[in-house]
Amino acid sequence: MPDADRLHCALAAIDAANRADPNVETVDGEALPREYAYSLHMTRWLHALEPDPSERLQIACRAQHIERWTMPRSDYGEGRRHYYEWRQACGRMHGRRAAEILAGCGYPADECTRVETILTKRELRQDADTQRLEDVACLVFLERYFADFYAQKADYDREKWLRIVRRTWGKMTPRGHEAALALAAGMPEELQALLQEALSEA
Repeated sequence: MPDADRLHCALAAIDAANRADPNVETVDGEALPREYAYSLHMTRWLHALEPDPSERLQIACRAQHIERWTMPRSDYGEGRRHYYEWRQACGRMHGRRAAEILAGCGYPADECTRVETILTKRELRQDADTQRLEDVACLVFLERYFADFYAQKADYDREKWLRIVRRTWGKMTPRGHEAALALAAGMPEELQALLQEALSEA
């Protein structure tokens, strides 16, 4: 299969999987399956940061949350430890599903394994593709979900919010930081203040 056809096959299969999400997100007035909408946000931000991204990075970004609704957070216990167990389990599942799709589209085994590794984030900070995926994911969170998350978690104290912002910031590269600061100008005032306070003490 020609390279362009393989890429189209992989992205179409990932989109088909994510379109099965029963949850909905409204984007520009249109109701979309939530994880399909998320994958489009990831693709948009990838191309904003990388004018000519590799196939593996395009696929990894599109598959970042593939079928995540099948592994709900509520299946794991409360608290930070269980949250990280859930995140790691999701990463392994996303990597496995992406690798299966790539194999079915004719990608060689080493490329399937490479994308799986990116999605599990086992080599974050050591691997440029994994780090770029993390930049993109952080920017999608800040742009699309941070304000709603902040409103939903009104019981969190200020110190907890500062830790969340600093952890998010600490996972990003300087290029990601630059894009995030540009985003911050359009955030609600309370989130701008939170970001400024977190970064002034980081």
